[in-house]
Formats: sequence, structure tokens, C-alpha cells
Amino acid sequence: MKVAVILGTRPEIIKMSPIIRELERRGIDHFVLHTGQHYSHNMDGVFFEVLGLNPPKYNLGVGSGTHGEETGRMLVGIERILAEEKPGCVLVEGDTNTVLAGALAAAKMHIKVGHVEAGLRSGDMSMPEEVNRIVADHVSDYLFAPTQVSAQNLLREGISAQKIAVTGNTIVDAVQQSLSLVEERGAKSIAGLDRYLLVTIHRQENADNPARLRKIIEGLNLVSEELGLEVVYPAHPRARKRLNDFRISLGERIRAIDPVDYLSFLILERGADLILTDSGGVQEEACILGVPCVTLRDNTERPETLEVGANILAGAEPSRILKCAREMLPRRGGWENPYGDGRSAERIVGLLENAGA
Repeated sequence: MKVAVILGTRPEIIKMSPIIRELERRGIDHFVLHTGQHYSHNMDGVFFEVLGLNPPKYNLGVGSGTHGEETGRMLVGIERILAEEKPGCVLVEGDTNTVLAGALAAAKMHIKVGHVEAGLRSGDMSMPEEVNRIVADHVSDYLFAPTQVSAQNLLREGISAQKIAVTGNTIVDAVQQSLSLVEERGAKSIAGLDRYLLVTIHRQENADNPARLRKIIEGLNLVSEELGLEVVYPAHPRARKRLNDFRISLGERIRAIDPVDYLSFLILERGADLILTDSGGVQEEACILGVPCVTLRDNTERPETLEVGANILAGAEPSRILKCAREMLPRRGGWENPYGDGRSAERIVGLLENAGA
């Protein structure tokens, strides 16, 4: 068995890291192909170092572009490497252009595809992520659903139950393994504050819409003023550019900082009074860490976080954001983690081994 792990963004590196470790632990022949969708050292390179992973064998250096440009360049590069390496199985994770390109290239070359975190649905086809994950699911041979909710989504779309396994989410494995590294290093939060709000904004639906982005920033300032807590915002380069392009000021209560490595970000999350985000992965991590979360979107493909009371949908209206922050701030843990026991990577690799992928 030879496995190709294809990834391209920092969330994929994080969620695939337990699988890469498990492949190494079992001595399974594998290689990592990085598309370079995230291409700055702070956005991806440092994650391999901090997580104790070997650098990827290949890096396509695709960089940014339109969805068509990114996906096209990835398809060409991935196909070439798969033809050289001849893996028996390709693993992709999530909903990025890298996932779409990796799954399509492998399927067209008759290589088995395993989709980690299969079956998530927001119900919003205007989101490029929704298109990517649906296509990836329907060309995959192994669908590793994190929860029963995800598995039911796949069954409703006519995907064979024989292809689906509920494994839990590798984000639990990653958080547990990374917190162990944090404790070993005695790392401290870079916030320099005893109490603060943590914010992330990067999704296209928010960052590329000037009216919506302006409302979100207004809402964050309202929350900060009422709660008397400073907002710490590790600003994605693309979001920072949009703020400049749209001439939107963050104001005095929102402190923008450069993106940080995963261990530092986990520490920021764990220490926050409240997290406000449009990131799917951050919704999951907040839920796992027991930190209340307000999601700055109108929908989420993580309904499990809503059901257990760890998260609430606020959209972009300032008054709604303030109302949701008031509601969530007093909550701190006490809910059940819906994403598993931290052994998801072990299950996924075990299933591949048993299938002789």
C-alpha cells in the first residue's frame, strides 16, 4: 500500500497531521504533496515545523488566483506526480480547491480516493467550499465522516453505505496532540492579556463583501465596548488586503496581529473568553476546548456545535452579533464533544489497511 496525502492549506495540514503520524507509526509507504494554495511561511511552512512533521516531498507552489486558475494549475501538477509515484490511494481533507483538484485528478487516473471529513453540508451552493466538498464526496471511494450527521448527509445523496465510515474528526486528535506539545514547551499566549475576545474573519462571503465586512467590524466593536474586552484578531493576509481595499478601519478596540503558528493559535483560543469566527475549523476547536463561540455566518456545516450549545449563528448584523455574544459569554464548557475521542486517525488508517488501499 502506498498512500499520497494531498494538502494545500493550514487547516488541512493540522487535520492531516495525525494521519501522517499514524502512517509513519505503522510504517506505511506514503508521501505528502503540498499544492502551495497557502504559500507564505507563516501561513503553512511553519506548521510543519511546529507540528513536528517532515517537510512535504512535493510542493507545487500554486499560490493564489481565481478558482479556475488555482484548480487548473493543481490538476496539472498533481496528475504529473501521481503518474510518477503510482500510489494506491490518495487522501484529501475538507473543502478547498486542493481537495477538489486532488480528488478529481486521482479519480480520473483510477486511483482510490479517501475523503477525510466527508459529508459536511451547509446547504449553501453559493459557497465554493460547498461545491468542492460535494464533488469530492461523489468521486471518493472511502468517505470518512466525522459524525452520524455527516454520514446521513451522504446517504441522503445516494452514496453507498459501504463506502461510508463514521470515524470521528481528526481535529480532536490534532488538538490533543498539539496541546501536549504546548505543555511540553510551556508556551504562553501572545495576547499579553488576562481576558480578551478572539476573532477570525477570512471566508469569501465575508471578506469579499464590503457591506457585510463593514457590518461585522461594527458588530465586533459593539461587543468589545459593551463587554469591556479587547479584540485580538490574527488577520489572514487576504482579509487584511480587503480591509485596506474597502477602506474599513478596525477602530481602537480591535488589535490586528499577524497570523500565528498552530500551537500559538491554540493557546489564544484556549485563553479567550469568547471566540467570534467564520472558520469551520475554529468552530470545532472552540467546541473541543470548551470556549463559547459566535459564528459570523448565516449557516454552518458544523451543526453539531449548535446542537450541543457550544456555538451560535450570528450572521453579519451588528445588533445580532452583540445579542449572540451576550448569550454565549456566560457559557464555558459543560457540553459534550461531538467529534470523537481523539483516535480518528487510527481508525482511518486502519480502514485503509484492511481495505488494502
